[in-house]
Amino acid sequence: MALRVTFLGNDRWSVPSLRALASSTHGVVAVVTAAPKPAGRGNRLRSTPVAVAARELELPLLEMETVRSDQGRSELASTEPDVLAVVAYGELLPKAVLELPKVAPVNLHFSLLPALRGASPVQAALLLGMGETGVSTIVMDEGMDTGPVLLQHREPIEPGDDAGSLGMRLASHGARILVGSIDLLAAGGAHPIPQDNALATFAPKLRPRDRVLDWSNDARDLVNRCRALSPEPGATTTFRGDDLKVFGGELVEASGDPGAIVEVDKDGFVVATGDGGFRPLALAPSSRGRMRSRDFVNGYRPTLGERLG
Repeated sequence: MALRVTFLGNDRWSVPSLRALASSTHGVVAVVTAAPKPAGRGNRLRSTPVAVAARELELPLLEMETVRSDQGRSELASTEPDVLAVVAYGELLPKAVLELPKVAPVNLHFSLLPALRGASPVQAALLLGMGETGVSTIVMDEGMDTGPVLLQHREPIEPGDDAGSLGMRLASHGARILVGSIDLLAAGGAHPIPQDNALATFAPKLRPRDRVLDWSNDARDLVNRCRALSPEPGATTTFRGDDLKVFGGELVEASGDPGAIVEVDKDGFVVATGDGGFRPLALAPSSRGRMRSRDFVNGYRPTLGERLG
């Protein structure tokens, strides 16, 4: 049986799920996403990645500020969904919205729930140096990622992963299990399993201060922070009084005063940390684009003893 699916999402990681549903046996009767917002030079209005994809797929599109308002909820109800499919939408949906679909509201979350509930599960997995994460589909309730689990997929975290590569891989696997979950609901074969709240961990939204590299921390922690914040917005520090973004680094053997440059060669430089050395791999000085470490050395000529942060 084909179900009427109304899709809610905003992020680039939402798009694989939207495309998968559009090519499934189910009908995407509407796509709901945030209204365009000013962005970039000139503050021109920019649509979400989901809006762009919906137009490419020629799907009915609703761009709105929120579904929590009376108007938003009314527009959502007018789509008469059997299923709400929610992927990286960024709003905690109230009971009145969750009760709109005839069958179920289904959310795709980028972790192995109950681990890493919250807004930043991909980044948190990298910050914690985890070796494995995954994706989960749940029947939504009023809590933050607390509903019973439909399907899960486990995924190893590779040493070279950052939030961009890991997130897109999880988005691809998640698209598959989201369609599979809706297939199960359509066939009457879904058996949601309640989460064990005692095992829950949390991944709150990252704040601006979470981007700042603290050179008194271990080098391994700093490498993980750069992975979690790359390719955007980037981890931050300062050099010669100006902001400096750091998009990647590697752990090396070195010692010295945390924050001090202790090695410089033609390929880059090494910064001492609370434990070990940190070799930046890609950086972006203030008002400049991203560059390799060797290009930074050639352009800025850092010297031994200079400091970051």
